[in-house]
Amino acid sequence: MSRIGRMPVVLPKEVKVTCEPSKVEVAGPKGHLVHHLPPGISVSADGAKVSVQRSDDSRTSKSLQGLTRSLIANMVTGVTRGFEKRLEIVGIGFRADVQDNFLKLSLGFSHPVLFPIPQGIKIEVEKQTQITIKGIDKQQVGDVAAELRSIKPPEPYKGKGIRYVGERIRKKVGKAKA
Repeated sequence: MSRIGRMPVVLPKEVKVTCEPSKVEVAGPKGHLVHHLPPGISVSADGAKVSVQRSDDSRTSKSLQGLTRSLIANMVTGVTRGFEKRLEIVGIGFRADVQDNFLKLSLGFSHPVLFPIPQGIKIEVEKQTQITIKGIDKQQVGDVAAELRSIKPPEPYKGKGIRYVGERIRKKVGKAKA
């Protein structure tokens, strides 16, 4: 049995959930999110709770029930509190700046990198080496953070590049002297 899938999602007062046979819509003070349901999964909302049911006891149905319940719980959290990821830039002369709908990154390349900020995402730059990515969709926030990190991932010798705050980089030793 799916232990996560059986638990109901408790809704705060300011969140409204609309259940249809093929999709679930969650609206709250920060925005509106939609999730399309996989076949064999149904969702019902009764007042302050949302529950997820499956049509049969197959392995895939059990896993999809738990997945759907987690996604709905993340949607409820997103429209009430939102999600954020923090990145830091390490390296001499490396910096970031927000210009219009672009994040301008100077990362030691011959040209500055212009990263377009997607719809629904807010990027803030504190100092010049701290980037905060905020949004209501957890997957979109994580994807944007991963894309930014992939522009210049931390290298293993000096640790220069873009990393998550708190991420530890395993450094390699350099050349041994003869």
